[in-house]
Amino acid sequence: MAAAMLVCASLLYAYVYPVHADQNVNGGVNDSANAEAQPSVAVQTVPAARATIAQPVRGFGIVAASVSNVTTVNLPYVARITEMRVQAGETVRRGAPLFVVQADPAAVLGASEARSALTLAQGELARTQSLYDKGLATQSQLAGARKAADDAREALAAQTRTGIASGNKTVTAPFDGVVLQLSAAQGDQVQAGAAILQLASTNARDASDARAARANVMLGVEPADAAAIHPGDTVTLRGLSAALAKTTLEGRVVFVGAAIDPSSQLVDIGANLPLASSAFIPGTRVAADVATHPGMHWIVPRAAVLKDGDHAYVFQVTSRNTARRVAVTIAVENGARYGVDGPLDPLLGVVVSGNYELKDGIAVRAAGDAPR
Repeated sequence: MAAAMLVCASLLYAYVYPVHADQNVNGGVNDSANAEAQPSVAVQTVPAARATIAQPVRGFGIVAASVSNVTTVNLPYVARITEMRVQAGETVRRGAPLFVVQADPAAVLGASEARSALTLAQGELARTQSLYDKGLATQSQLAGARKAADDAREALAAQTRTGIASGNKTVTAPFDGVVLQLSAAQGDQVQAGAAILQLASTNARDASDARAARANVMLGVEPADAAAIHPGDTVTLRGLSAALAKTTLEGRVVFVGAAIDPSSQLVDIGANLPLASSAFIPGTRVAADVATHPGMHWIVPRAAVLKDGDHAYVFQVTSRNTARRVAVTIAVENGARYGVDGPLDPLLGVVVSGNYELKDGIAVRAAGDAPR
């Protein structure tokens, strides 16, 4: 009777408390079921890297817009252009002929008269000196003759410096450049000092040493950004046209304007770039990024950085495949990248996808993979 009652009690307990598939007979839970119950988040990571990164400041401008890079070619005497050898937009090498001129007859006569005046003054000085040695001329007369000879010599030197000569004279390019504008045509008579053409340098080193540091690209930047730019900062140039959108050129900032341009309401930035043999010919509209505040920071994709109010943070994946929250400070924003500072572990990956679902310590797995 007692045995029958014990069997009935066992059957009743099994009915009320059935044994599940994930529970062993000793009351324990299977490890596989426990793993499935543990939540995890699929993430993608990138390595943590520390390197130099700069804050770019965007500016827009034009090639060869700086007046310091443009030379106006003229003549110091009246002349007639007998032959124009170049046209606007043409690239010329240093020493290449630009045009041929013939000096005005009156200018040539003036040079000839200067030579004759010097010869006469020197003869008069010699005669006065001879008379003075014989006591037949005064000290004042000798001084006057010397002054007349000196004046005649200076007048001839001035005429010689102008380069006046009879016949045709070929004027050549003083440096490698591009003809921007023609102000005179073949057959025109030009006055002394009048502009004949404008030549923009394409290689500052081909000009004189004084031009070596001159700007050949002018940019405009927002006044709030100008304070961060300094001479020597790196400039990366890009064309605004579709043909030049992927063409880049690197140079340096030469000067930073100290006032706001009243027409553009921007601050002018001058840059020097190696434009020779490049696609950026004078007149090209360009955009440029000036690298400011360069420094060593952790470089992470913008998608890796999350914000909690005023505080930024990233997640790294530990060796136990759990998420580790790391507080960071954003030092530089550079396109799709941030330069951040914080206690990142260089051996752990930084989460760039799935980080919005993470909490500190939560289990993670590689996106598309089983839990690790």
